[in-house]
Amino acid sequence: MALQLFDGKGTPLERQRFTWRELVQKQISKLDDDAFTRVRVILMNGIESEAVRFQHLAARMSAPLRESLARIRRIEHHQETQVNWLLGADHSPLETTIGYEQVAVEVTAAIARTEPDPYVAQALRFAILEDFDHLYRYSALMDRLTGMDPNNILQCYTDILPGRPTSVEHRSPENDLCEPWDKVKVQPLTKLHTLTLVSGEQQTHDYYMHYGPSFADPVARQVYAEIASIEEQHVTHYESLLDPSLSLLEQWLLHEANEAYNYYGCVQQESNPRIKAIWERMLDYEIGHFHHVAELLKHHEGRDPQEIFPDPLPDPFPYASNRDFVRKVLVDEVSMRKNGTRFVPLAEESQASIDYREHMSSQGSPTEIVACDYRWLPGTELNRKAAGF
Repeated sequence: MALQLFDGKGTPLERQRFTWRELVQKQISKLDDDAFTRVRVILMNGIESEAVRFQHLAARMSAPLRESLARIRRIEHHQETQVNWLLGADHSPLETTIGYEQVAVEVTAAIARTEPDPYVAQALRFAILEDFDHLYRYSALMDRLTGMDPNNILQCYTDILPGRPTSVEHRSPENDLCEPWDKVKVQPLTKLHTLTLVSGEQQTHDYYMHYGPSFADPVARQVYAEIASIEEQHVTHYESLLDPSLSLLEQWLLHEANEAYNYYGCVQQESNPRIKAIWERMLDYEIGHFHHVAELLKHHEGRDPQEIFPDPLPDPFPYASNRDFVRKVLVDEVSMRKNGTRFVPLAEESQASIDYREHMSSQGSPTEIVACDYRWLPGTELNRKAAGF
């Protein structure tokens, strides 16, 4: 069933309250829960984090909206807390990193397969191959530091293979920009897809910046530094797709619609009944937020919010393995590069990016060093030694 944002009012703001025990609930398990439950937890934490970040920025730009922003932002913060605290303490920072890259690969691939705008779909496919390679480099790092099998986290949903090498992903900043879509002509689904990926990539960047310095191994620290730089590029890449003429209230309404839409997808597909109940509660809260902001749009801009979201939204993207799709993109587009806002063959890459990359890696590329002679095989280090590898 499609989601119609205007069919119900959701939970009123005055009833959106939490206790501390509600905020900090039983954690998911990396062994007992399906990997896509963790994918949903990580993605929804990123989307909530983006909502809080945006509302803080909006409050600095609009005095009339500050009270409403403060009320909803406090709720969003508590929602983010409840979602993020679902990650289990049995996940090490490196295991969680593997989970983050699985989110990047599977969510981006699923969205790319359903994206109606050809240019946006191309931008998504371009970035998939870079996240795919990050997963491979972090898997090599896990092997170096612990001898553990990253498939304990991935659960066979996602391949562990090189993508577009991280060492060649570094671009001069102007070549990370994309052509923005037109808010009048673009389909609402494209708006939601774009904001979902901005949210996910911003969260991933922040996580790597926070945990990278916590490693003692010097190569691990450098790998996190190198990949965090690419995640910053990815945030630039995706956010440049957004139409800069969106008003502040249009952007806020888009954020609330995106949260509701993604929670709706979680409700539809969650396999853990306890976690599904959380998604259902969050969905009702976000529909309440959406209607509150819709009224603000009417009051302050004299606009009908149904002009922005006129029809029921399509079914959300599926949480499922995209192995065949990613492999095809890898074969067809691994050599693609950027020149300005254009996606071009290898021979047409911007010289500015080549010069930038050569300087950054003039003393070596950590992601190349960590993956030297690495080839993923099932099982732990002891299992591979027994097999003669």
